[in-house]
Amino acid sequence: MASAALALGAAAASAEASSSEWHDSEGGKVRIVTTGKPDAQGKLQGVLEIALRPGWKTYWRDPGDSGVPPHIDVARSSNVTTAVLAYPAPQRHDDGYSKWAGYDHPVALPIAFTIGSPDEPVRIEADVLIGICETICIPLQARFSIDPDIGSDDRADAAVIMAALAGLPGAARPEFGITPLPGDEETMIVAATVPGNAASSDFFVAGEQGYMFGTPVKSTEAGKTIFTVPILDRPSEAPSGDGLFYTLTNAGEAVSGVLPYP
Repeated sequence: MASAALALGAAAASAEASSSEWHDSEGGKVRIVTTGKPDAQGKLQGVLEIALRPGWKTYWRDPGDSGVPPHIDVARSSNVTTAVLAYPAPQRHDDGYSKWAGYDHPVALPIAFTIGSPDEPVRIEADVLIGICETICIPLQARFSIDPDIGSDDRADAAVIMAALAGLPGAARPEFGITPLPGDEETMIVAATVPGNAASSDFFVAGEQGYMFGTPVKSTEAGKTIFTVPILDRPSEAPSGDGLFYTLTNAGEAVSGVLPYP
C-alpha cells in the first residue's frame, strides 16, 4: 500500500510509571506497557498497544512491498540492549493496489526487552514507528520515556501483557505446521498440515533479511494443501540466521515457526 500522505507525530511521555501515556493520532493511539522489573535472566516483558479507530488498519511484521512494518528503537535507553517485537496472527487485506498482511482491529504486540544488568536501574527511551491506514497510509511516530521501577505492580498493566502473550500463535507442531517442498529461485513451495478442514487456512511468511515475497497461492494436490509463494527478491547469499518466520492460520487458530532460507 503506497503512502499517499506523510503525517509524523512525535510525543515524549514523562518517565513517571512503568508504562507510558497514550500517544494520539488521526487513526488511533499507541502506548508502551511493561511489567516493571526484569526477571533474573534480564528479560523485561512489555507490549506495544495499538488502539485503532474504526476503519483503520496496521501492518504485520512483513508489510508487503510498500508498507511500514512496526519498528521500535531503544538505542537511547539506559541498561537496555535489545527490544524484540512479537506478532499475533495477521489477516489478509486487499486495498485494490496490493495484498498485504495486517490487522483491522486494536492489537497488542508483545515486546521482549533485554536488560544488560538486571540489578541496575533501567530507563527505556523508545522511538516507535508504525504504519496506520484508512484510504491512505500514514506513518505514525512516537517517542516514549519509561522508568520501569515506578508503578511496577500495576495489575491493569499486568493484565494487558498477559492477554497479549496469550494471543500469540502457538509453536508449530507435526499436526499443525509447514513442510518445505522443492521450489526454485523464483518460487517457495510449502505443504500445510492443519487440524480439520483446511478450507480457511492461510500462510504468511515474513520477507526479511533481503527476501521479498508475493502473495501465497493456495492449491490442493493429492489431498495436500499447498502454498506457492513468489520470490520477488532475494539476497545474493543465504543469511546466517535461523530462517524465515511464518504464521499458519486455520479456523481461528494459528501457529508460528521458522522455515529454512529458500
